[in-house]
Amino acid sequence: MLEFDKRYVHAVGSAAEALGICEKENFDVVILDYLMPVMKGDALAVALKQRYPAMPIIMITADPEKLDGSAPLPEAVDILIGKPFQLDELRNAMAKVVLKS
Repeated sequence: MLEFDKRYVHAVGSAAEALGICEKENFDVVILDYLMPVMKGDALAVALKQRYPAMPIIMITADPEKLDGSAPLPEAVDILIGKPFQLDELRNAMAKVVLKS
């Protein structure tokens, strides 16, 4: 969907693959899901920030505990978006973190 905005998008199927591709390429932002196999999104965010401290990270989740506002934003995550979401919400989140970095 972001290709319509003329953005280069690289989709991966695992946290290990995400870590590997980030070693080879530079990205303006990483968008990841909280619920992933093997390594959850918040753990991947921490691993990415350890390697690339300035990397903006947007995490998407349907986990109600993460979205109810009672828990703090997960460590290393810049913006949290709840599922389902509209494309404009993702675009706005991207604009915030890319401009901030």
